[in-house]
Amino acid sequence: MTTQLAAGDTLGPTTFTVTRADLVAYADASGDQNPIHQDEDVARSVGLPGVIAHGMYTLALVGRAVAEWTGGAEVVDLGAKFTSPVVVPAEGGAEVVVGGTVKSVADGLVTLALEVTCGGQKVLGMPKAVVRA
Repeated sequence: MTTQLAAGDTLGPTTFTVTRADLVAYADASGDQNPIHQDEDVARSVGLPGVIAHGMYTLALVGRAVAEWTGGAEVVDLGAKFTSPVVVPAEGGAEVVVGGTVKSVADGLVTLALEVTCGGQKVLGMPKAVVRA
């Protein structure tokens, strides 16, 4: 890890704009072609407010932010609960904001407490990452 981190350090925020084109590309790469991620009518028919981002795509953005903040350190643990969808409008995109705080540094591991929001609302519950120092 090229970045030295200490408990209490603040990381980010880093903002990612998620577009419908991103969702199509992710669906093609992952094989997750669930229409709630691409078709407005299908998404609404199952009670969603509109097309939503794949949860794993949202979590991947978190991993990207962590890697950028830590100079590409090895991520040994990354997790969260999917608590609220990232609704992606047909035009423009949805802004996902990732921020974090160093919770602890011990035994060669850095534990990060994270916050992930879209439109000011938390979209991941209890997100955390652990990287090798």
